[in-house]
Amino acid sequence: MKILVIDAQGGGVGRLLITSLKKELPEAEIIAVGTNTTATASMLKAGADAGATGENAVVVNCRTVDVIVGPIGIAIADSMLGEVTPRMAEAVGASLAKRILIPFQHCDSIIVGVEETSVGKLVEQAVKHIVALR
Repeated sequence: MKILVIDAQGGGVGRLLITSLKKELPEAEIIAVGTNTTATASMLKAGADAGATGENAVVVNCRTVDVIVGPIGIAIADSMLGEVTPRMAEAVGASLAKRILIPFQHCDSIIVGVEETSVGKLVEQAVKHIVALR
């Protein structure tokens, strides 16, 4: 299984995802793509197999993976304080990969019907969904 983890800002959510995924799916190939170098570095330190930064890295990697995971903002143009470009959001949305999106209520995006919960619990739920895909 080839998993693409996308994150922005400090890469904290991506770091938690990669740490958990490596424990649950050690055989999976995990690619970390950050919208900035700080996010990418954080995810690489967590144990990603490969990493890249920026818009083109998101676009290219969305074409070749089985699963895309990250905050819901990766699929919303201009979200995450403007770090997600329209081209990035389009690549995530158009990908044939399964998308596991973590529902954060940030940056003026409100997901109705989703309870507020801790980042740790959200990451745990995301990892369970990915494990069920194998």
